[in-house]
Amino acid sequence: MTRTPITAGQVADIFTGAFGDGIESIDVKEWAEGTRKSKNHAVWIRMRRDLLHDAVRKLIEIDYPHLGVVSGADTGDDIELLYHMLIFFGIPHAEITVTITISLPKTDLRVPTISDLIPGAVYTEREKQEMLGIDVTGIPDSRGLFLPPDFPKGVYPWRKDETGIRDDMIKELWKVGRPEGRPAPPVKPKEKKKKEADAEGAAKEPEPAAAKESAPPVQGEAPPEPQSPEPAAEEKEEVTQDE
Repeated sequence: MTRTPITAGQVADIFTGAFGDGIESIDVKEWAEGTRKSKNHAVWIRMRRDLLHDAVRKLIEIDYPHLGVVSGADTGDDIELLYHMLIFFGIPHAEITVTITISLPKTDLRVPTISDLIPGAVYTEREKQEMLGIDVTGIPDSRGLFLPPDFPKGVYPWRKDETGIRDDMIKELWKVGRPEGRPAPPVKPKEKKKKEADAEGAAKEPEPAAAKESAPPVQGEAPPEPQSPEPAAEEKEEVTQDE
């Protein structure tokens, strides 16, 4: 299958033509980064949640996307989900970030799974269920992902309303001192520290320079004759004359 890149503007046009009034807003952004001013392209699409599954399918028709993550936030009356995807992944200067945003009213927190289209999505969908309390319909695995089994039911760590973390569950670790009765960590004896410091200093000392070898002869010149050590001075013998 040949992947033929298109522009971010063309992606926006395809979605506008396919979903019409179902798109609440769509923005095309381009910016440059780094010393080479490499361009980045992104399309931000906000649409109705009932169109989510079809929107992901439409994106697959353009190019099978790389799903980064589904992020979520409590915005007050709604839970907002953002599906961060990348198309033409791995093609230099052609990659386009596509973010599809949907809002779920807290009175009806249902959203269809997209794991039948992108299997890896099941993990980030499971996270949104336990952290935000949404209901991902059709998800093949609804087990928790991060919270322990004994975590209180109906409490969702990312929520800001009455279903969020209770005050009695908050632990401000920066206020917690050392528990009473816990021994202080052992301190190394001074003598041991001194030995370690000496060993460290010895390791940092430069090694003695190796004896310099004689330079090779210049081309065309005879090599220098080896110099023999000077002979030791001969001791003078006293000559006696016979009378």
